[in-house]
Parts: sequence; structure tokens; C-alpha cells
Amino acid sequence: MEMGLEDLGDLALNSIVSKLDAKDSVAVSCVSKKLRVSASEESLWINHCYQDLGLSAPIDPLGNPAPSFKEESAKGEKEHFVQDPNFKCSNFWAFAQECRLFGSARYRSDNVYWAGPQETYHLWRESFHMYPWPLVKRVKRCWDGLKNWLSANFPEADATLRRGATEADIENLENILKVKLPLPTRLLYRFFDGQELTGGVGGTTLGSSLGIIGGYSFYDHFVNVYLLPLHQVILETKEISDHLCFPATSKYVIVAASSTYIGKFFFLNCTTGQLCVGTRNLVLNGEMIPCVPNALINPMPDLNNGQQQDAMLLWLEEHVRRLQNGIIKLRMDGMTRSINLFPEVPPFCSTAVTNGVQVRASAVFVPECCSVRDKSRQYLFAYSIRMRLLPEGCIVNGISFGSCQLNRRHWIICANDHVVDDINGEAVIGKFPLLYPGGEGFVYESCSDLPSSQGSIEGAFTFVPGRSRLADPKGSAFEVEVARFPLQRPDYIF
Repeated sequence: MEMGLEDLGDLALNSIVSKLDAKDSVAVSCVSKKLRVSASEESLWINHCYQDLGLSAPIDPLGNPAPSFKEESAKGEKEHFVQDPNFKCSNFWAFAQECRLFGSARYRSDNVYWAGPQETYHLWRESFHMYPWPLVKRVKRCWDGLKNWLSANFPEADATLRRGATEADIENLENILKVKLPLPTRLLYRFFDGQELTGGVGGTTLGSSLGIIGGYSFYDHFVNVYLLPLHQVILETKEISDHLCFPATSKYVIVAASSTYIGKFFFLNCTTGQLCVGTRNLVLNGEMIPCVPNALINPMPDLNNGQQQDAMLLWLEEHVRRLQNGIIKLRMDGMTRSINLFPEVPPFCSTAVTNGVQVRASAVFVPECCSVRDKSRQYLFAYSIRMRLLPEGCIVNGISFGSCQLNRRHWIICANDHVVDDINGEAVIGKFPLLYPGGEGFVYESCSDLPSSQGSIEGAFTFVPGRSRLADPKGSAFEVEVARFPLQRPDYIF
């Protein structure tokens, strides 16, 4: 004898319905009263809210508390699903398809009272009904990843994120700048409207270290990149466009920039969806470098899946991945913390220990100092050297010393595996750092230009153990290895 769904027990039926996504849950609720009951279970919709939106509490798209996951129906009666007896399921489904959501506020008040967590889910569907739902979920996952990392590690930067922009805010920008933002970028701004930085000079953006993209420094070159809010996108784009020679067919807007005196600007091409960063020739001839592989960009609308992606979304997703995986970390400089773009893990960071002295080294590509046209100085890389004496101290020829001091350096710099520079000299950036066991160590940054997009640096430092000044040596000098680390123009440029 054949068995239909109606013949199954409640436990078995609920188990089957629990495998459905939100869209199919609404569809089966129109089949029968029994399926309606199963498809309206609170646990089912709590799971949909978590799986689709990462919500473990009823929060609306603006971050405000939404109606509880456990709410009464509109008449204050018991929790249940009530359908107008004169309303046909086929009409309901057509309405749901038309709106790309399942139970809008209008439909809900006229025909159906959704109880429990459905209300939270529908608030989200209604708020973003003009966007492909898979793309909405993807953008939210991206922001959730960044927010979770910031709240756990860098709460002062987390506090700078502005509440999401409205559709009217975005349309205002588009009308003023005469562009059409790609859907992924629109969605990014719907969740958070950039950053509001006030911790810089005179309470302004200038000099703030709270940019969520972060930066680097070497000599007097200090960069810290933040996401611009829409009102600043308008101002910065209008100002700098007056000085640049963009093609008439291209539509660029500035979406990120350094908060420092260094001019580093990121431009979103609203026509192609590519994100570009200005080189040192930006003002001279509008020269820019793409920040994301072109092959990955798909700016065209796709209502059926989440594969629509512009460079802005890909760029931010990659940044979040690096933060979550510890590839880049926070750096404390005095009393100031910032996201430091020098890599901290292999293969982009090398580590070597010699006689108790540990040296870690890595480099970043510096696009704002590069020149596409100048073949001799086409690429500039900044590198960071972190040295410290491990807790066991300096051990040379079986003798332990309580300190050691750097005296000389030797660098071998290669471009495409060919040596282009061999440097020997005293000190590093004019200093002779003295290291103690378990101390904070010594960090310095410098830079090197290459004629090619990839190369490497390796070498050694000469240390003398057990002395507080260079004129009073206590042991034989020894070399500390600096393991090879890459200089490479990356696929993603920050």
C-alpha cells in the first residue's frame, strides 16, 4: 500500500520538512493544513534564520531587535498559522514569486499571520527584495566575518562602522556622480555605510589608524586605508575627478583611501566592476593598477545564484579571509593599534633562528609608489624585519649571554632569481638594536624597488653577544640568518 505525506506521523513529517530551505518551506505550507503546521514550526524558521543570515537572535537589517522568535499572532491568540479561507495557494505563490520574498508585510496583514521566527526572516526578505537573495546572504557573511573579527580584536575600529545606507542614499550618489553602482557594492553599503573616522588630527579623519583595511609604514611613509562613507565618496570623487583624465566611457568612484597625508586612493569602475588603486603617476596621467584578478569579476545581474561579484566584494572577502587566518594581524606602535598588512605566516613571511636570535621578515607591494611606465623602478616593495632574543638568551659556542647587539647587515636582493643588489653596511636604518631575552625585540621597515613584479630578499645580520655597547664586546661576533622572503606583486592589492 502506497503512503503519502499525509499518512506520515508528525515526527517523520517534521524531519522531512526540516531538510527544506525557506523557499520550499513556504511552498509546502500551501499543500495542506498538516504540512502548514509542520512548515510553521519555530525550530524550522530559527534554523532558516541562522543558515541564511547567521542570526542567532531576532535582529532586523538595521541591527535593531526584531519581533521575538517566539511571538503571538496578530490577534494576540495562540501561535499558529492562519490563512484566509478565500485565498488560493496558487495566488499566494504567484505573489511570493513576484516579490521574491515569502510573506511581505502587506500580504501578511491581509491574508496570513506568520508566527515565531518567520517574522524576522520576512523582515530581511522584504528589506532586500530588490536584490538576488544568494547575493544578500553572501554579502552578509562577508560583513559578519569582518564584524566578528573586529569586535574580538579591534573593537575601536568596529565602532567606526556606520549604519547601513538606504536605497535613497545610494540613488542620491548615483544621480550626483552619474554612475550606477554594481549590485554587490550597493549591498555592501546597505549593510554598512563605510567608516566614520574622528580619531585623527583635530578630531578629523587625517592620521587615524582605525582603517579596517589597514596599512604599513616605512621611513616617513605611513598608510592606513579605510572605507569611505557615501557622502565622502561623492566629495572625494568630485574633487579628484577634476584633476584626472578618465576615459569618457569609464565611471570611477573612490571607495577607499588612506587616512594619512600619503595619497592612496582606490577607485571602483562602475562599468566593469574592477577596483583599481592609483600609482605615483595618478595625478600626472590617471595611472592605476587593478586590485583583483579580472577573470574573477562578474558584474552582470544573476537572479538565480550568488556568483555575481564585483571587485569590491571579492576584495573585501579576501581581506576578511586574511584576517581570520592570521595572515595579517594588529600591530601596536606606542599607544596606537592598527591592522598591519605585512604578512605573518609562510610562504609570505620567513622565520629563522640563529644562536637564540629569531628574525621574521615579510614584504608588501606599495602601489602608490610604483610606475607602470618606468621600467627601471616599476615596482616598489616595503619590507618589515622583526627580530628578538628568545627567552633562553644568546648561546654562542656553548656559552650563554644575556644580551646581544646588531652591528652589520648584508642583503642579497633578487629580481626574477637574478641578483640586482648586494648590500653590506653598518646598522639598520641608522640603529644598532640591543636585544634582551624575552624582550619586545626590535622592528624596522625599509623598502626596495625592482624592475620586475617578483623577486626576493635574503641575507644576514652580524651580532656581537653580551655587551651593552659596541665598544665593549664580550664574545665572538656571529651571523644571524634572514631567511629568504618574497617580493611579489599579489593578485589582490591592498
